[in-house]
Amino acid sequence: VHLVESGGGLVQPGGSLRLSCAASGFTFSSYYMSWYRQAPGKERELVAQISSGGGNTNYASSVKGRFTISRDNAKNSVYLQMNSLKPEDTAVYLCNVCYWAQDYWGQGTQVTVSS
Repeated sequence: VHLVESGGGLVQPGGSLRLSCAASGFTFSSYYMSWYRQAPGKERELVAQISSGGGNTNYASSVKGRFTISRDNAKNSVYLQMNSLKPEDTAVYLCNVCYWAQDYWGQGTQVTVSS
């Protein structure tokens, strides 16, 4: 299982970013995919999750209405569109899949929201 995130960067408050996660090594279309984030000194938290077919999504209350998770099973990729970004969204964002009862993570991509 291999997950590679991209798309992070520095953005001003109120701005937008789109994160991507390219997956390989498993049957992507059969598994739920998730985005987590971890800020310095804080625990890792679930940001958003999407079902295998993309029809069901769940969001942390702190990002609901601002972030949108989506996936393209033909491209083995999952995305996180982040709008109306706030300084408190600053974190390393990680892609996750639970495969055969084991969590797999990408290396993460840094998102910094600052003026």
